[in-house]
Amino acid sequence: MEILTSTDWTEYELIDTGNREKLERFGKYILIRPEPQAVWQKSLPESEWERLNHARYVRMKGKKTAGDEFERGSWVRKPKMPEQWTISYRYKQMNLNFRLGLTAFGHIGVFPEQAINWNYVYDIVSSPVHPLTRSPLKVLNLFAYTGGTSLAAKAAGADVVHVDSVKPVISWAKEMMEASNLSNIRWVVEDAMNFVRREVKRGNLYDGIILDPPAYGRGPDGEKWILEDSIDEIIAICKALLVPEHGFFVLSLYSMGFSALICENLVKTRFGDIPGMQSGEFYFGDRGKRRLPLGTFLRFDR
Repeated sequence: MEILTSTDWTEYELIDTGNREKLERFGKYILIRPEPQAVWQKSLPESEWERLNHARYVRMKGKKTAGDEFERGSWVRKPKMPEQWTISYRYKQMNLNFRLGLTAFGHIGVFPEQAINWNYVYDIVSSPVHPLTRSPLKVLNLFAYTGGTSLAAKAAGADVVHVDSVKPVISWAKEMMEASNLSNIRWVVEDAMNFVRREVKRGNLYDGIILDPPAYGRGPDGEKWILEDSIDEIIAICKALLVPEHGFFVLSLYSMGFSALICENLVKTRFGDIPGMQSGEFYFGDRGKRRLPLGTFLRFDR
């Protein structure tokens, strides 16, 4: 098991955590967002949080209903806080630009901890000595959201298929691609499970698969996704879609009930015990030297 954090960000910082909130800097702007795992006390006084922040996300009162991935809420913005802004991320020859925005779900368009996977995918796809000799490599990104990993694969030269069930999110991902001076990602607005089932029937194969499922979700036609009910099946289908003997696989899970051991058990059951398989947790450290867990991962490149 590994515990990994990104060290390549210049435009993101986790400043402080505690009392179920986190204080984060995205470029020039500092946000306060809910963080249910930050059950300890804040390092900085509340007055400093209030002084520093440009916007604070407040959840609506009321119980989240089963099948809803996120609670809705609203942002309390200070006068100088724009609705949209841009930050960048650099790694080797990869130059990504992200258009951020304040959404009703508290997301802003990027998950900074995923930079570790962006680097991983970029290095695999761009490696001149990789056993996958086909060019370009074909990469599938499922539950792809605004597509940071899609951009990393494309920046490295891959042929990328980006699947998400929410059309406005796909439009947002296109803006990210254009802002990063990239092109020709294939966008698919479809339920991820329906898409991969059809891909198996079509006989399609991929050199790399990225799987980043939510705890709950809905497809464009009301298809229901519940992580614990469907994760094993979709991993089994991913095995059928990955090129035999070679290929890479990246799994990320954010559900608080799923440990890295669960990731290992799911993937080993379907793929077997693959040499060099990595699993563990992502985290960011704040200025108070607390490490905030930000999901589990498993990945391999065989």
